[in-house]
Amino acid sequence: MKKRNRGDLLRGEHGASLVETAILLPLFMLLLLGAVDYGRAFYLGIEVAGAAHAGAIYGSRNPTDTAGMKAAAQDDAQDVPNLTVATPTSDCECPDGSNYTTGCTTNPTCANGLSPVYRLKVTVTGNYTPLIPWPGIPSPISFTSSASMRSAGS
Repeated sequence: MKKRNRGDLLRGEHGASLVETAILLPLFMLLLLGAVDYGRAFYLGIEVAGAAHAGAIYGSRNPTDTAGMKAAAQDDAQDVPNLTVATPTSDCECPDGSNYTTGCTTNPTCANGLSPVYRLKVTVTGNYTPLIPWPGIPSPISFTSSASMRSAGS
């Protein structure tokens, strides 16, 4: 059997892969956690946009039912924490885009006897809190989305 001296032990490669793994494993875990956090934030942004769109679609069928628009938006994004739906707004205008009135307090007079249409806007906000506090990224992150649609009068 060959006798080893201390110099041979220091130059040996036994355990080198274990040291490399110990150094890189935390980096890979941080990278994986960042990808998961980014995916969760991206999903929340899509959910908020979908909720605003759902409220606007409901409003296009029921232009005077603001409570229904809010409920449709909230029902569409039930898994979003701290979801807030602003009071939907509706304005009136002629079908050709002329004679715009805010709040539909008075109906605009349209050419050719056409009936005015509603222009509805639903705004939804959701807050996202990252899994870990990332340097330079605020916590919580607020996602806001608005959807607008036109609807014939009821």
